[in-house]
Formats: sequence, structure tokens, C-alpha cells
Amino acid sequence: MRRRATLALGAAALSTRAIAAEPVDVALVLAADASGSITPDEFALQKEGIAEALADARTLAAIRSGAVGRIAVAYVEWGSPGGAATVLDWHAIGTAREAETFGAALIAAPRSRQSYNAIGDAIDHAALLHGACPFEPTRRVIDISGDNRDIRSFRPAPVARDAAVAAGIVVNALAVVEDDRRAIDGRPWLVAYYEAEVIGGPGAFVVAAEQRTDFVRAMRQKIVREIA
Repeated sequence: MRRRATLALGAAALSTRAIAAEPVDVALVLAADASGSITPDEFALQKEGIAEALADARTLAAIRSGAVGRIAVAYVEWGSPGGAATVLDWHAIGTAREAETFGAALIAAPRSRQSYNAIGDAIDHAALLHGACPFEPTRRVIDISGDNRDIRSFRPAPVARDAAVAAGIVVNALAVVEDDRRAIDGRPWLVAYYEAEVIGGPGAFVVAAEQRTDFVRAMRQKIVREIA
């Protein structure tokens, strides 16, 4: 009887370990603008920029510096109202090989069909994706990159942002600045817009990319900051 009880306890412990979620330092949803304003060449540059940023030595050093030394990443494309699409589901990244594998899958993935320009619905989609994350993160982050304001969301960006923050998710943004328009304080108008309407949560921030060619630098800077 005692032996059977001991075996049962051991089996229960093994079962608990088997279903326990793998810990990661950060769970990060990268939500990229795939709307009609993004040309095929610009879209390819975006994906290449994300792949390069994740595989960069500075990014990998930031990952390794975490308590766990691993992060989880998913990739979403957005644009159409209610049409945001999960292109790459959750992947754990802790090594250069894992980062390169994710990047190769990202570049090879076909572009989803999107119109324009529903940032709020993209945030809602990413928040749901966080709810289904198979990893156990210390922090949850949504990373919105885009070149325009929210136009056609079923749920406006500030409302979706506030719901995500209430669920313990930080929303950051990368603003691709493609014109000379300025806010009252002199900042690029899109940076000011994203700060007011899109980002939220402890330490939330916006990074600006000056034109598409600056996307790789801006994305790397933002990912390193989000991990660290």
C-alpha cells in the first residue's frame, strides 16, 4: 500500500512537471503593419529588419542577461478591421540558432491580406494571443509598428490599449516617420500620436524610424530595450 502511494505521488509530480509552462523573461508579440500603404519592397524590408534585429549580437546578449535567458516571440500582421493575423505563433528564443530559425520562417512566410488601418483591433488580437501563450513570462509586451494612425478599428486604439494594460500587458510602438509633419512640441506627429493613443503600461515607449531604411536600427533598439 505504501509503495503504491509513493508511486502515485511520484506520478503526480511528474505529471505536474510535464504540464508546467516553460518560463521566459519576456513574451513579445511583434505586430507589423501590412496595410495597403506598405509596398512589397517596404514590407520585405520590415520583415528582414525584424529577423536581423532578433539575430543581432546585442539582442542575444540582452536575452542572455535575463534571469531565465530566454524570451518568447510571436509575429502578427495587421491592417484590416478585425483582420489581424498570427503569421508565426509562439517561439522560444535563447540562442543564435533559435533566433535565426525564427527569422528564416518569418522571411519565408507569405504576406497576409490586409487593408488599412486598424491598430486597436491589432492590439486586441495580440492581447488574445498573449492569453494563449504556452510559456510563463515575467513580462508581457505588445510591439506595434506602423506608419499611420488608427483609422478603422472596431475598437479604437486607446480603448484596446487600456484593456491590454489592465490585463498586465505593456504596449510599445515603432513609428515609421515618412513625412515632415510635426506635433505642437516639434516632435514627429506620428510619435506624438502613438504616445497619446497607442502605447501604455509601465515604462511604455515609442521609437521612431526615420524612413523605412532606418527600420532595422529602430527595431533592434526597441527589442533590446523591451528585453532589458
